[in-house]
Amino acid sequence: MSSMNAQEIIRSLEAEQMKPVLPVLHIGDTVKVNVRIREGGKERTQSYEGTIISMQRSGINRTVTVRRVFQGIGVERVFLVHSPRVESMTVTRLGRVRRAKLYYLRDRIGKATRVKQKIVRKST
Repeated sequence: MSSMNAQEIIRSLEAEQMKPVLPVLHIGDTVKVNVRIREGGKERTQSYEGTIISMQRSGINRTVTVRRVFQGIGVERVFLVHSPRVESMTVTRLGRVRRAKLYYLRDRIGKATRVKQKIVRKST
């Protein structure tokens, strides 16, 4: 009986920490993530734009791995979606992919790393 109460307490604490508004994220989407970075005593916002190659876990523990190519080198960062360090996430381009993880992009170079764009038609 007490374990149920503990689970309810944990769920309520997690619900307080979760962000109320998040964009719908899918694998293959290109996202822009604004992250707070502390340098010395100052804090600034840095944006990071790349393709989502994997999403893991759910709820407050949800993480998103974002990959981009910077000066010819592939850089991947894992973001905790509900972290207070992540200021905002915006989807800039919808990707059309047929698999759950895009780890194969690590072996590709140049134009081969592009993901097809999903075209959304508005119904009239």
